[in-house]
Amino acid sequence: MKLLMSARADSLEAAYFMVWEFEILDFLQSVHSPVLTSLMSFVTFLGEAGWLWILLGILLLCMKKYRPAGNAVLAALVLDFVAANLLLKPLVSRSRPCWINESVEMLVRVPEDYSFPSGHTMASFATAGALLFMGQKKIGICAVLLAVLMGISRMYFYVHFPTDVLAGAVLGVACGRLGAALAKKLQAAGIGRD
Repeated sequence: MKLLMSARADSLEAAYFMVWEFEILDFLQSVHSPVLTSLMSFVTFLGEAGWLWILLGILLLCMKKYRPAGNAVLAALVLDFVAANLLLKPLVSRSRPCWINESVEMLVRVPEDYSFPSGHTMASFATAGALLFMGQKKIGICAVLLAVLMGISRMYFYVHFPTDVLAGAVLGVACGRLGAALAKKLQAAGIGRD
């Protein structure tokens, strides 16, 4: 009986969190417009498979002055990929909101992998964090702004819960911090300067 009550309490707690999360997602559905949808489509496209951030890391590697920042970005993205795609998504196995509420008209392709954490958001904040922790404030702040929009776009399109996005942001910054620490160690050891 105690086990049953404990399981019921856990499911009620989970249901409570999902209610407020669906309320946020449904609100975002109510503000859809053609212009906003075009903007959000572009932003979410920039985050597909992390291509923008990978390209940025490679470009930074090609410039001697910014090579340490490039190392940090790419290291952060590797850490992000391992943490999000190989560990957390399969471990948590959280369904996406669009899998649960199938009545929402999908304006983007329905992802096939799990929801937690938001990979688009996590990669974006990993890059932004790496840049900021490496002292690249101007480009880092621009990356933060894009990362915030990225997270909003994932909720706008009903493919992530707010807690997926929040976790992606926090974990992304942690990956950015670790990526920057690795890049600084490489720099101090004289590796990757030339």
